[in-house]
Amino acid sequence: MNSELGYVEKYAGFWKRFVAYIIDEIILGLIRTIFIVPVVIFTSFSLTPFFEERYDQNFVLSNFPEDLNGSEIAVGFMVFAVAVSIILIALISGWLYYAIMESSQKQATFGKIVLSIKVTDVEGNRISFGRASARYFAKILSSIFFYIGYIMAAFTEKKQALHDILSQCLVINNNAEIFSKLDDQSNTASY
Repeated sequence: MNSELGYVEKYAGFWKRFVAYIIDEIILGLIRTIFIVPVVIFTSFSLTPFFEERYDQNFVLSNFPEDLNGSEIAVGFMVFAVAVSIILIALISGWLYYAIMESSQKQATFGKIVLSIKVTDVEGNRISFGRASARYFAKILSSIFFYIGYIMAAFTEKKQALHDILSQCLVINNNAEIFSKLDDQSNTASY
C-alpha cells in the first residue's frame, strides 16, 4: 500500500502484538488482584471455622495416614477452594476483558489501543462478542505447546496467530484502513 503519506503494513506484526499483550496482561493482573485478594481473605476466615467444626483434631480418615488430623484436611480443602477460585477469576476476567473490548466499537483492548491496532473479521468488519469469545478460548490452544500458536503470527502471510486462524480474525493497524482507502480512491480515479 504505497501512498503519498507513506507505507503502512495492513496487518499488525508480531512484536507490536506482543507489546499490546504485555500491556493487557499488566492491566488484567491489577484487575485480577482486586478480585483475588478479597476471595483469599474471605475464604481464609470463613472456611476455617466450617472445616474445624466438621473435622475435629481427633478425626482421621481411613484412607489418610494416621498422623493426618482434621486441621490438615481443612487446610487442604481451603487451599483447593482458593486455587479453584483464583483459576475461575483469572479465566472469567480474561475472557470478559478480551471479548468485551475486542467486540466493542474500538475493536481493541487497552494494549491494542495504545499500539493503534485492532481486531477484525477476515473482511475487516467488527467482530461479535461470540467470535471474540471463541478467539479468547482458542488462545488456550495457542499457548499449549510453548506458545507456538502465538509465534505463528510472525510467520503467516496475514500475521495471524493460531487463535486468529481458528476464529477467522485479523489484527490490523488502525491507520492501515486510511491508507487502504486512499489507495483505492487513487486507483479508481486513475481509470
